This record gives sequence, C-alpha cells and structure tokens, in this order.
Amino acid sequence: MNLKKIIIYQHETLFNILSEISNLFNLNLIKADKTNFDELRKKFGEDVLIISQEKNDDFKNQLNINKSPIKIKKLFEQINLKFLKDTFHQQSDIPIGSYRLNLNSKKLSKNNKIIDLTEREMNLIIFLKKKSLPVKIDQLQKEVWGYNSQLETHTVETHIYRLRKKIKEEFADENFIKSLKDGYLIN
Repeated sequence: MNLKKIIIYQHETLFNILSEISNLFNLNLIKADKTNFDELRKKFGEDVLIISQEKNDDFKNQLNINKSPIKIKKLFEQINLKFLKDTFHQQSDIPIGSYRLNLNSKKLSKNNKIIDLTEREMNLIIFLKKKSLPVKIDQLQKEVWGYNSQLETHTVETHIYRLRKKIKEEFADENFIKSLKDGYLIN
C-alpha cells in the first residue's frame, strides 16, 4: 500500500503526536526544519504534503495548522482533503509534449500562454495523444465524433484546421498536430 508522505515543517509537537499514530493511518512522516527542508523538497518534489504553522507561498501543496489545539479528527479530514485535491489536480492536468492540457478548465497552456478549447477539441487532442501512430480520418470520425465512417463529411478536417489555427496564433506552433499521409499525429 502506498504511504502518504507528509513533511512536518517546524512543528515538533505535531510531528511527535502524528508519529505515534502514523502506522494506523498509513502515513510516512518526515520532520523538517530550516536546515534540512530544501534538501527534502528536492528529494520528494511535489509528491508530498507540507504541514506547517505558517503559510509560505513557496510551498505548493501545504496545510497550515496555526490554531491549537486541533482535534485529530479535524486534522485528518484536512489532510485527506488535501490529498484528494492533489490527486484530482494531477489527474486533470495532462502533459502533452511542452504543453499542459487541463481537463477541468479545458485549456491548453505553454509558457504562460493559454487557449480555451471546446470539448471536441479537447477530446481530439487526448485521443491523438494516446496514439503513437498516425490516426486516419475515418477512425477519428468513429472514435471521437461517433460517426459512421461511410458518411461523407469534412468535420474532422475542419475541426483540426481550426484547432491548428488557434495553436499557431497563440503559440506560433505549426507542428502540434501533424498531417501525414497515414493520418493525423500529435507531435
């Protein structure tokens, strides 16, 4: 079973209390202070929850416990909520090359530039991302649009043209979706 890593930053009392019961709640507690904190952050990256008494804008995933006493039940509710939010965020933010696709906001971003996507554009990008070989138009019609491949339509080409235009205008990238003789492919 995967242990949830928690760094307790400059809060020795809380660390001592939680360490006594950590095996009951499947927690991996790590004690940190100013001398070892940067090293621990490098080691674990963002795959950790930081609990501290003071809010620090440099910490991405943190929980501030600045009121004492706090009920253990309330503390564990807050810890679980943080882990759930982090899991949800990780599942909704998909890397695609040098881009990030956020499924919740339907936005594609790169270097602080963002474009809004339609549901269909987002589904198209996700489908193409999962494929390592070019995808033919009739497969896109069937899998992304739900159309019968025998229909005469330029829906796929039109959507890809518009999506490429959006990406080119905002990111100056003409090669995000490549058009090859065998179909379309995300670069």
